Amino acid sequence: MLATFRTYSLIFRTSIEERLTYRGDFAFATLMRFLPIVTQVILWRAIYRFDQSDAVGELNGYSYPDMVAYYLLAMLGRAFSSMPGLSSGIAREVRDGSVKKYLTQPIDMLGYLFCARAAHKAVYYLVAVAPFALVFYLCRGYFEIQPDARIATAFALSLVMAFLIGFLLEALIGLIAFWFLEVSSLIFIYMMLNYFLSGHMLPIDWLPAPLDTLVMYLPFTYLAYVPAAILLGKIGPHQFNETLAAGGLWIVVLLIANRVAYARGVRRYGAFGG
Repeated sequence: MLATFRTYSLIFRTSIEERLTYRGDFAFATLMRFLPIVTQVILWRAIYRFDQSDAVGELNGYSYPDMVAYYLLAMLGRAFSSMPGLSSGIAREVRDGSVKKYLTQPIDMLGYLFCARAAHKAVYYLVAVAPFALVFYLCRGYFEIQPDARIATAFALSLVMAFLIGFLLEALIGLIAFWFLEVSSLIFIYMMLNYFLSGHMLPIDWLPAPLDTLVMYLPFTYLAYVPAAILLGKIGPHQFNETLAAGGLWIVVLLIANRVAYARGVRRYGAFGG
């Protein structure tokens, strides 16, 4: 157990050092992700016709400040749950044969990828914390609620769940490469569904019934909608336990699915490449 902990802690530290090697490029790419915030705020301002006499008060229970606050919080949730390059990286390693390094060395593939992705997120948060703080400070007038300790705790747990569910979903898509040589189209479809079903595009409760109820049972909602809804009061305190328990159940289900897919994929794997 101690040796395993040392191994993965070393992987984590090495991955951080790798990310910091090109820290200038990494920081620039991170900061560029904040540019769409301005366009989104302007877009929703136009939708609500905020500066006109016929301004819309609410749309589907969201006022203009609610919508801006929701978008910022959904973006924060996506910062935890997005895993760019994970599924395509797994598929590429299976396709070119480099996945065999996990089969010949005492390192679990999913454990290694988890440590590497956690290191990536740690560096990302280190770079992004100042821009996030500035954006939320400038937009503080859009937040109408003051979260108490229970709401803040549920929000923090939902962000952890967003990271875990995002990782497990992306890894599972990548593991399909053990059965299909080319999965780029599948990854593209997954990304489009993810963008819509996670609530990043629109709040889930904007969907017509019973579609909204159906989507709420999917793991995608934990990637963006659930953290934002908790902090905005769209998910009440009486629903915290049920919502978080369902998220925990999805983590267990997806973890088992990843383990089964990896074990069966390895059994049918034929190595290619040098």
